[in-house]
Amino acid sequence: MPRAGFYTVESGKISFRRDGNWYSDDERIDNPRIALLFSQSIKRNPDGSYYLQVAEERASITVEDTPYVVKALEDDELGGFVMVLNDDTREPLDPAALEVGAGNVLYARVKGGKDRARFLRSAYYHLSDRFESDDSGRFYVNLRGHRYPIGGAPAANS
Repeated sequence: MPRAGFYTVESGKISFRRDGNWYSDDERIDNPRIALLFSQSIKRNPDGSYYLQVAEERASITVEDTPYVVKALEDDELGGFVMVLNDDTREPLDPAALEVGAGNVLYARVKGGKDRARFLRSAYYHLSDRFESDDSGRFYVNLRGHRYPIGGAPAANS
């Protein structure tokens, strides 16, 4: 008798894409409970590749950009924000750790600084009214009356 687990999707290629959605082969996984389970089950191999681990079951996955995305921002009532990630965790936004990557994509450091999270459009637009620039073209985010420079992301994804 087959065990419950990934046996139904092991024949397909599971991926987490830049748009913040999970896919099996090229078909988007629309079930929000499965997507959340996958987002909460991401693990990293020593070589930097990723897999899903649910109980004893493992499945290799492809992560197009980052294993985490910022789905939304919530006001923290102190003039800052709390990020809501795809695994439904909430983390305070550290404005000093914002980076702009290729294609002007905004990233934040998450999970104790170990990973990056890509901002999805809705979260980006929520923060965008706090963006400023100076005469030299450098960009800042203004939170709690302080201007934080937005840095450039390193070339390699981490």
